[in-house]
Amino acid sequence: MSEQFSHDRGALQALVQEMLDYAAKHGASACAAEASVGMGQGITVRRGEVETIEYNRDKGLAVTVYIGQRRGNASSSDFGRQALKDTVDKALTIARYTAEDTFSGLADADRLATNVPDLDLFHPWAQSVDAAIAMAAECEAAALAVDDRISNSEGATVSTQQSLFVHGNSLGFMGGYPTSRHGVSCAVIAESERGMQRDYWYSSARNALDLQPAPEVGKRAGERTARRLNARKLSTRQVPVLFEAPVATGLLSHFVSAVSGGNLYRKSSFLLDALGQPVFPDWVRISERPHVLRGLASSPFDSEGVRTTDREVIVGGVLQGYFLSTYSARKLGMSTTGNAGGSHNLLVNSSGEDFDGLLKKMGTGLLVTELLGHGINMVTGDYSRGAAGFWVENGEIKYPVEEITIAGNLRQMYRDIVAIGTDVDLRSSRQTGSILISRMTVAGE
Repeated sequence: MSEQFSHDRGALQALVQEMLDYAAKHGASACAAEASVGMGQGITVRRGEVETIEYNRDKGLAVTVYIGQRRGNASSSDFGRQALKDTVDKALTIARYTAEDTFSGLADADRLATNVPDLDLFHPWAQSVDAAIAMAAECEAAALAVDDRISNSEGATVSTQQSLFVHGNSLGFMGGYPTSRHGVSCAVIAESERGMQRDYWYSSARNALDLQPAPEVGKRAGERTARRLNARKLSTRQVPVLFEAPVATGLLSHFVSAVSGGNLYRKSSFLLDALGQPVFPDWVRISERPHVLRGLASSPFDSEGVRTTDREVIVGGVLQGYFLSTYSARKLGMSTTGNAGGSHNLLVNSSGEDFDGLLKKMGTGLLVTELLGHGINMVTGDYSRGAAGFWVENGEIKYPVEEITIAGNLRQMYRDIVAIGTDVDLRSSRQTGSILISRMTVAGE
């Protein structure tokens, strides 16, 4: 691993331990520290020519200190010994001038991970620049070959990234591991007498062997672009709306945000006090699985060192638990759920229909394939976003539509889910099939 990174795990552990020791000697009653290194490469080919070749090599350290219940934190990208001491000193100074917070502090020692399983998250991709260029060119060529009306390209990109981190605290926790993430993407532009359209496709995985082949990514990008040509507008109406799987993950993201600690203790969530209450229809189940091998959001412990565990977030449509860090849990009088830093792999069950089955179930309505803007009010749940997609009649796609707005309220939208497809988008850490909602307002001309 030392050949891959500028510092190996042992060196990072030594840096973290030095920060912890220095903080303790200079007045900190508790401390947490992290050191990380990373490296990556990105190649973009546009119209058959190399447009960019980018390399990155990063490193950083961060420290959080506590003086009683006063908290301070600081960070640096300099691994030099003096810079390390200066960073801790800055954190200590901040803590001394910060008001006490009765909820601050490290996680409870009995919640920290003592066993760190190998989740198969590190698969370095020793790809040469020439090989990456050839792969990107092949991807773009496949997209351009789909339809003569595809007249331009925003390029195809092949990227690789790998990183290594170590996190430790003054309670004796010390853990870290390497990760990798690779991707292939392509975006092209099609043109007809009625205007231009753009769309894209991508593949992402921990292991390059799990990536969708580059020609398939390009072909999918080309097909998605060409099918959007000659889009129409719709008059305002109320109809069923089917969110295609890649955009349906956004509905899950809004749910996670609404039941996450920060929004809950600030009372800025439309799902306040929803624990133990029905949020979805009684057949919906949402599971958190932090230990999926090669999972895009897998982790044996969260950003505080708290061990992660499998759990059911929604059972029978009822909310079973929030997403809490140690701090937010204390604010709410609860216990951490191991979600400092965010949620882990979320899996949503299907009602059994494939994509064509969902279209038939909807009958007549709107298929949404792209969302625009950020019209979400997390306090009220009001939802209003620009959209594009396809008008569906009698279970069949009739024509593309654009320049429309879809509106509703998230709390009601979740209750109005009538089906979730088997067409799960595996490229996201929040894995769901397409989601059919019984009725929403579609605003157009």
